[in-house]
Amino acid sequence: MTDNRAGWVPGWSNQAPRDGDLVLAFSANGILKPVQGWFLRWGGPEMGASRPEALSLGFWEEQPLFVTMLPDTGLPGMQTVSLRDAMLQTPDAPSDLLSTGYQIWQWWQDHRYCGRCGERTGPHPSERARWCQRCNIPWYPRIAPCIITVIRRDERFLLAKSSRVTRNFYSLIAGFVEPGENLEQAVAREVMEETGLAVKNIRYQGSQPWPFPHQLMLGFFADYQSGELQLQEDELSDAGWFTVEAHPPVPPDTTIAGRLITAMKAEIAAHPGGGSRG
Repeated sequence: MTDNRAGWVPGWSNQAPRDGDLVLAFSANGILKPVQGWFLRWGGPEMGASRPEALSLGFWEEQPLFVTMLPDTGLPGMQTVSLRDAMLQTPDAPSDLLSTGYQIWQWWQDHRYCGRCGERTGPHPSERARWCQRCNIPWYPRIAPCIITVIRRDERFLLAKSSRVTRNFYSLIAGFVEPGENLEQAVAREVMEETGLAVKNIRYQGSQPWPFPHQLMLGFFADYQSGELQLQEDELSDAGWFTVEAHPPVPPDTTIAGRLITAMKAEIAAHPGGGSRG
C-alpha cells in the first residue's frame, strides 16, 4: 500500500502563502487537479488573479503547503476530481493529506461565527483554532468518532450494501458513537440496530480519518453470537454471509473497510472452522 504521508510534514502557521508556494485547491465539486501532481502554485497562471483565503497544511517536500477554495471554471489545464474518487480509486493519491485539507477547510468555514454567542470569530494567534473575542474561547476542528465492524460467523463474514450509496460494492456495518457509549458498546448497538444480530468478542483493529464530513473511523472485529438478519431498510438495502472465495465487490485497501475485510479473510484462511482469534 502507498505511504500516503511520504513527502508531507503536517503543520500549522498563521503565515499567508507567498508566490510559488504549493496550494491544494478545492472547488464546489472536488479537487482542482493539474495535469501533474495534486498542487497548484500560489500566484501561478492557473490561479489567474485569484488570491483567496488560504490555510497552512505544513510542508510538502520541504515547500510550504496551503489549502484553499477556487471556482472550478476558467482555470486552464485543471481537472476536477471528487475527493471520494481520489481516496477510493486513485492508489497513488496522497489521501491522508487530501482528507486533512478538506476537513480543515470545512471546519474553518463552518466556524466563522461563535456557536455560543454568535459573534464573528477570527484566527487564534498561536494555535490552529478560531477565536471568539467576546467569549474568550477557541473553536478547534471537530472530529466525530465512528465505528466500523467486520463480523465473523464460522468461515463466513458479513457484508452489507448501503441504501444510500450508489457504488457497486458491499461494505461493513458502521455508525457514529453516541454520547455516553464506549466503542465496544457502539459496535454492539449499531450491529443490532442495522442487522438484528448480537455479537461478542469485540476487539479493536485500527483507525482511519474519513472526511465525509469529519469522522475518525475506528475498526473492529466481532464474532456472531445470535439472531437472524433483519435489515434496517433506511440504512441497508442488502446483506449476507460470504466466504473468502466468493463475495461481491468490496472497497479497496486504501480504506479501512477494505483493510478490515482483507484482514478478516486472512484470519479465516489461517484459522478455518473455528471462531476468530482474540
